[in-house]
Amino acid sequence: MRRKFIAGNWKMNGSLAANAALLSGIQANLGSPNCDVAVCAPAPYLDQCRGALADSAIAWGAQDLSAHESGAYTGEISAAMLTDFDCSYVIAGHSERRAYHGESDELVGRKAARALSAGLRPIVCVGETLEERESGRTEQVVQRQLEAVLKEVADADLVRLVVAYEPVWAIGTGKTATPQMAQEVHAFLRGRLAARHAAAATQIQILYGGSMKPDNAADLLAMEDIDGGLIGGAALKAADFLAIIHAAA
Repeated sequence: MRRKFIAGNWKMNGSLAANAALLSGIQANLGSPNCDVAVCAPAPYLDQCRGALADSAIAWGAQDLSAHESGAYTGEISAAMLTDFDCSYVIAGHSERRAYHGESDELVGRKAARALSAGLRPIVCVGETLEERESGRTEQVVQRQLEAVLKEVADADLVRLVVAYEPVWAIGTGKTATPQMAQEVHAFLRGRLAARHAAAATQIQILYGGSMKPDNAADLLAMEDIDGGLIGGAALKAADFLAIIHAAA
């Protein structure tokens, strides 16, 4: 049975003081969670996360990485740099990276492969815009995005992938796919994974990433193919993040 996974994406939020309070608040009431938990912090705060979380049940990761191993790529962060800070995870292909920085499906695939080669677990994001959903192209879009990643990943590494379905129209808007809507896409994604490798598909965690909150988490997490959440705004409030973790556990 797949273990649930709740990952917080802080996006471009935080400060040393705010992060310390948030992490302390989460740890104070976490207990022994019966699910995987991680926070993906802005790069300048990864060392702070390592110091605060090293002896806890919470893993940490980054929000992006370079597809290049090293070199003259000013401002980029390599996978090796992330492993220097003991990161376990890194987000690849978040819709904000795709929309604001022009990241292509192919680039996301290369980033995922680079993460895996360094021992990191990529949380690969896929999802459709409102226009794409309303025109009936949801499955076409997420299949295209997923296949670009699978093309770059060896069979032996598939089980280390995490996939996050994030309907773009539900991110930060307060809108959320109904549990059944989300389940349909998750089941489709698992089917595409099974077409590549049936055994791996039963193990890969597929997270929901569209405005999961304390009041809808339990219903979403009850769906057969929803294995957790990639949490945005609610991850910045200890009580809200904990409520989602407890719903998963």
